[in-house]
Amino acid sequence: MKAANRNLSLVCGLIVAAAGAGVAAAQCGDAPKSTAAHGTSAGILEVAASAGSFKTLLAAIDAAGLKGALQGDGPFTVFAPTDEAFAALPAGTLDNLLKPENKELLQGILKYHVVSGKLSAADVSGRTGAATLNGQRLQFAAKDGAVRVDNARVVKADVCARNGVIHVIDAVVLPSTKNIVETAQGAAKFNTLLTAATKAGLADTLANGGPLTVFAPTDEAFAKLPAGTLDNLLKPENKDQLANILKYHVVSGRIYSTDALAAGKAKTLLGQEIVVAVADGQAKVNGARLLQTDLDASNGVIHVIDEVILPQ
Repeated sequence: MKAANRNLSLVCGLIVAAAGAGVAAAQCGDAPKSTAAHGTSAGILEVAASAGSFKTLLAAIDAAGLKGALQGDGPFTVFAPTDEAFAALPAGTLDNLLKPENKELLQGILKYHVVSGKLSAADVSGRTGAATLNGQRLQFAAKDGAVRVDNARVVKADVCARNGVIHVIDAVVLPSTKNIVETAQGAAKFNTLLTAATKAGLADTLANGGPLTVFAPTDEAFAKLPAGTLDNLLKPENKDQLANILKYHVVSGRIYSTDALAAGKAKTLLGQEIVVAVADGQAKVNGARLLQTDLDASNGVIHVIDEVILPQ
């Protein structure tokens, strides 16, 4: 599970890393030698083919039926794993992904390597992440003296094409395949929330619906409620009241922390709005502190809060 705690020092660290991490970069007006014959009139797939080190990626794109999309106008930003990156996957993984019955899974993985729009190395360095065509968010960070995209290191940046830009990475990055319920179970701090969702009849929605954004109170947050409140809410006769409280913690769509803060408010599944704002240097939702943000799941995203928020 991926976590992103937004702060100024991370952004500054990215900028420093981009300047000193040894990431090879070329200005977008200067075609790499491997694509000199095409210049920047070549599309992303042509540039990748000319480079000679993305044979596996191109074969996977073909098998996933994504060639047509990546030949479009875009622009796209592709974080492209090399042949060596694919070879580093566990034995049998690639062969399994290339099977026709796994086409949808392969599409999801490849789309997780593509961002809509053209992000230069400087753009990547100035951000903490970006939403992909998969819907989930790649995390950008400075680590071990390099700029990293999730767990992959950028080894060459700003390989330019007519319809976008390629940044070469040394590992295949994988989106989450666990749904919101499975992701919450793996975190081991949302047992009360999951019990409440089951009692309220919302567990199936959180597991199979979406995309959804959940502002998830921890077990400690539920423990802060007045004595007896939770036990009372969990009674069968109070199912509707419990469901309304939980729906007030859920927003339709996949809304990441930066988007939520920019919007300032969001309409919940209950129909009432929650307010997202920074107060005293701390991001809050209706007064509840955001402890952790942007935990990706296959059908949404979780933000961790330290209090149960109550609707009117």
